[in-house]
Amino acid sequence: MSAYARVVTLSPRSRVEHASAPWVERLHAVPLPVRIAVVAAVVAAGILAPRPWGGVAFLLLAAFLGWLLFLTWQRLTLPERLMRIAVLALAGAAAIVRLVPTA
Repeated sequence: MSAYARVVTLSPRSRVEHASAPWVERLHAVPLPVRIAVVAAVVAAGILAPRPWGGVAFLLLAAFLGWLLFLTWQRLTLPERLMRIAVLALAGAAAIVRLVPTA
């Protein structure tokens, strides 16, 4: 059997976790106050920026939160999952409100 035939295929979840590992390590190396300040700045940009750009900021925040939720899903209890889904839904709703033009 050749070396190529022995390649182990990973599940999609495992592939995402392996690809995310270096990014999570870099994120963990950043001091906590800096991480909090960056998230606060993105939220402030989402609120204060003009209509389409504020929505883009909230969309980026929702994508980041969704990525973190995906990575931690298996380790969370039901109340933790529900709280994180609520925050993700709030960020997504804010993105939609800021992206869709008003009549």
